[in-house]
Amino acid sequence: MTSGKTNKYLTLSLLSIIIIGIALYGLLAHTFPTPAPNTHFKTITNKQVSLKQLQGKVVLVTFWASNCPSCLKEIPHLINLYNDYHQRGLELFAIAMRYDRPNYVVNTSKAYQIPYDIVLDLRGQLATAFGDVSLTPTTLLINPNGEIIYQNTGIFDLQAMQILIESLLPIQGNK
Repeated sequence: MTSGKTNKYLTLSLLSIIIIGIALYGLLAHTFPTPAPNTHFKTITNKQVSLKQLQGKVVLVTFWASNCPSCLKEIPHLINLYNDYHQRGLELFAIAMRYDRPNYVVNTSKAYQIPYDIVLDLRGQLATAFGDVSLTPTTLLINPNGEIIYQNTGIFDLQAMQILIESLLPIQGNK
């Protein structure tokens, strides 16, 4: 009986260690920078953009859909970030998911008076390039070295994002 209990406890302990190890690996995997995909796209205003050309800048990418309540709730935060940091070097791109109808995307961008660039991902190639993004909103922050240093699915924390962006941008007045 005692050896049966001991084996059960050893199995549970080993299982706990494995679960903790997997959880730590997941946390650490998102902690280290990963290279942003070498991709290019066209905005709804026909502006051609290459992520490689944006190296040296801080780039915020958000995947969204015009029928996503959380995405719509996030738009004012994204507008604030754009207005506060674009002059200091922040580039912001909102990539509409492939299932989102282009006329809905354009109408939403007009209704919310979105000042940053909007991109249609009609074939899902950008979602695939950024790690098979399938949920919205998904927000990624790319540092000036072209590395993804932050990724969040769901509404991001505005204050934390402001602090992160501030840490990556040149100090105001030192462009």
